[in-house]
Amino acid sequence: MAYASRIINHSKKLRNAPNLLRHEQACLIRWVSNDTVITSCIEKDDIGKVHHRHFVAAEKERFSSTAANSTVLLSGGSRKNVSRTAMQVGIPLGGPLVMKDFSGSQAESRRGYSSDSGLPPHQEIGMPSLSPTMTEGNIARWLKKEGEKISPGEVLCEVETDKATVEMECMEEGFLAKIIKGDGSKEIKVGEVIAITVEDEEDIPMFKDYSPSASDGAAAAKEPPASKSPPPPPPKKEVEETVSSQEPKISRPSTTPSESRIFASPLARRLAEDHSVPLSSIKGTGPDGHIVKVDIEDYLASRGKEVSATAPKAKDTTAAALDYVDIPHSQIRKVTASRLLFSKQTIPHYYLTVDTCVDKLEGLRSKLNSLQEASGGKRISVNDLVIKAAALALRKVPQCNSSWTDNYIRQYNNVNINVAVQTDNGLYVPVVREADKKGLSTIADEVKHLAQKARENSLKPEDYEGGTFTVSNLGGPFGIKQFCAIVNPPQSGILAVGSAEKRVVPGSGSDEFKFASFLSVTLSCDHRVIDGAIGAEWLKAFKGYIENPESMLL
Repeated sequence: MAYASRIINHSKKLRNAPNLLRHEQACLIRWVSNDTVITSCIEKDDIGKVHHRHFVAAEKERFSSTAANSTVLLSGGSRKNVSRTAMQVGIPLGGPLVMKDFSGSQAESRRGYSSDSGLPPHQEIGMPSLSPTMTEGNIARWLKKEGEKISPGEVLCEVETDKATVEMECMEEGFLAKIIKGDGSKEIKVGEVIAITVEDEEDIPMFKDYSPSASDGAAAAKEPPASKSPPPPPPKKEVEETVSSQEPKISRPSTTPSESRIFASPLARRLAEDHSVPLSSIKGTGPDGHIVKVDIEDYLASRGKEVSATAPKAKDTTAAALDYVDIPHSQIRKVTASRLLFSKQTIPHYYLTVDTCVDKLEGLRSKLNSLQEASGGKRISVNDLVIKAAALALRKVPQCNSSWTDNYIRQYNNVNINVAVQTDNGLYVPVVREADKKGLSTIADEVKHLAQKARENSLKPEDYEGGTFTVSNLGGPFGIKQFCAIVNPPQSGILAVGSAEKRVVPGSGSDEFKFASFLSVTLSCDHRVIDGAIGAEWLKAFKGYIENPESMLL
C-alpha cells in the first residue's frame, strides 16, 4: 500500500482516485500493464477490491477514457456560427467511464507514464469521433498555442468532420506541450494523436521533439497476440509454386508434342487464330511442350507485329492529351457519396409514378398568397403544399413512415419531412418536424429559413437529423419533368417532384377539350418495408390531397 500511495501522489490528478472509484453506477475500468489488456464491468461493492489489486501496477499504465456529447455544424460555417461543445479531453487517472446514458461522440485521450523514455506524466489527445459516419477529420485551426496554459471550458481547437465543425473544449487544467497536427491538417484518422498536454509547465520542453509513433507502436504491441503470426507463409508458398511451375519452361524447352496432335492452351489457340499463326511452326515452352500465350507473342514479336492490346490505347492517349482540373472532395460530398453508395447497394429500390392535376392547387395557392401579402407573411410555394400533402399522406398510410432494421420494422409516430436543398458545397436535407401538424404558412417560413442556413453552411445537427421521409423537387427550380430519387437511409421512401405542364384533356361534351396542368411525382420505395400495394395506396392518398387541396385545411 505504501507503493500505491507513492504512485497516487505522483500526480495531483490521482488524489481523488479512491473517491472516483466509489461510483454509484456500474463502471467500465480498463487496466493496461506490460503485456496485457484487461477490460471488465464491476459493481460498486467490488470496486474496493479492484482498487487494492490493480492500482499498484499503475506506474507504466495508459488509460483511455473520455466521452462527451457533441454539437456539430456543417463544415465551413462562419466563426460566429460554430457550435461549442464540451469535449472531455482529460479525465483524471483512475476515473471510471460510466456507461449509463452514454451517448454522443468519443474523444480519445491517453495518460502516459513513460519512465523508460524519461518523459514526465502527459496526456495524448486523439482525434475525436464526432458523428456516426465520421472516420476522419480535419483541424481547422488551433485556438491555443504550444506552451499556453489551458483551463476547463477553454477551446483547444476547431475540428471539421464529414458534415460539421465543432469546437473542442478542455475539461482539465494543464499546459499544451506539443501540437502534433497543426492548422489545416487533413484526413486525420479517428483516434490519431493530435496534441500532448502536461500538468506542469516545466515539463513542456521535454516534448519539443516528441513523436507519437513510439507510443502508438507500444500500444499496438500490447494488443492481444492474435496478429503475432502474420500471413506471409501463403504468399511464400505461392511464390515457390510459381517458380516451380516456371522451371519446366527452362529445363524442357526442346520437348515437342507428337506430330499427330498439337497441344496448346485455349488462350494461345485463340491468339493464334486472331493473327493467323500456324501452331505447327511454334515450339511450346509450357509443361510437357504445351504452347502457351507467351510463345505466340514471342513469335509475333519476331515478325515485327503488334499484339499488345494496350499499345494502341497508349498511342491514342499520348496523341490526344486531355485538359482537366481536379476538384478536391469536400467533407459533405464524401459523406453524401458514401451514403448514396450504401443506399443503392443495400436497399432494394422500386419506383411508382403518378400524374396529379394541380389546377385547384394553384387556385388555392393564389388565394392564400393574397392573404399572406396582406398580412406581411412569406409567399407559399407549390413545394410547401407538396410537403404538407406528403406529411398528411404519411399520417394516413403510416407504413411508409418507417425504417428497416434486421430484427423489426420501426414505424414512427412523428412525421418529419427532409427537404433536399442544393448548395455550392453540396446537397443538404434540412428537416421540417411535425409537418402534418403545421400550417402552410409555418411550413413556408421554416423551409425558406432552413434553405438559407444551408446555403450559409450554418445548419446545426437538429436542423437536419431525425427525418422520416424526404421530398426532392427538381421541377420548380429546374424544369425537370420526371426523375427517380435515391432513398435516404434509414428512411424507406423519398418523393421526387417534377414540373407541372399543361395538357389537353377531354371536356364535358363529346367534342369539347380543355387545358389542365399536371404534376408528375415518383415515389422511390424500400421494398423491404413498403410493398407495392402500400406504395400505391400512399400515392393515392397524396394525389387526393393535391387534387382536392381544401382537404388539407380540415
